[in-house]
Amino acid sequence: MDPFRKPEAMAKILKDIDEAPSPITGKATDYPAGWQIEPHAHTKHQLIYAVRGVMVVQAETGRWVVPPTRAIWMVAGMTHAIGCIGEVHMRSLMVAPTAAPRLLDKTQAVGISPLLRELIRAAMVLPQPYVAGTRDDRVMQLILDEIRVLPVLPLSLQMPSDPRLLRICKLLQQQLDDCSTMADWARRLAVDVKTIQRLFVKQTGMTFGQWRQQARLLRALELLAAGDKVIDVALALGYDSPSAFASMFRKQFDQTPSQFFAES
Repeated sequence: MDPFRKPEAMAKILKDIDEAPSPITGKATDYPAGWQIEPHAHTKHQLIYAVRGVMVVQAETGRWVVPPTRAIWMVAGMTHAIGCIGEVHMRSLMVAPTAAPRLLDKTQAVGISPLLRELIRAAMVLPQPYVAGTRDDRVMQLILDEIRVLPVLPLSLQMPSDPRLLRICKLLQQQLDDCSTMADWARRLAVDVKTIQRLFVKQTGMTFGQWRQQARLLRALELLAAGDKVIDVALALGYDSPSAFASMFRKQFDQTPSQFFAES
């Protein structure tokens, strides 16, 4: 067994992170392809970011696919797990809640600016603990300023709580090329179409069609990150052609799939 997979090793890592004396600390860890970080939580906020590789982050409030131009702001106390698609070089920031009470107040995907990317790299090599009023302290304070203005991104997928809707969502995730309409699902479940439509919006913040498109988008990011070709991804997710898939992708990210991953 790899030492990082031992429960006592993970417990020590979490203890060291949570008990670090500085209000902001950086942690750099490289993980091999396919690595799974088991569910855990921190007493500090965490900016989960990787300079290389794509992560799948699963938390109580949603699921996110995270390329290197994005990150997840994970609020303190939120249980989460992380899967690595390809080799991942994670560079996380841990922020004590008392250090910045006006930061983002919920777990969400955020964009990473070139400035913040370089600040994160710098934070990885700063001595700990750092002294208040020094250059090191000012670097960390600038990081907080950048976190406050991070753009929130649509990279999450909210699961409903209603058993009927949950069944639909789980079946769709297993077969994302399924093009059944809301009326088709209503007939299968013997439920009124309007009831399902209303519950979808209420519990996920999306219509049924929007939810399915988002599920396909996130799965596409996983497949593309793993090296699958655009044409194969498009057909696997139920699109009529690679151009139809690329059009959907461009609407979400203002980039084609190839441009998106070239930037990453």
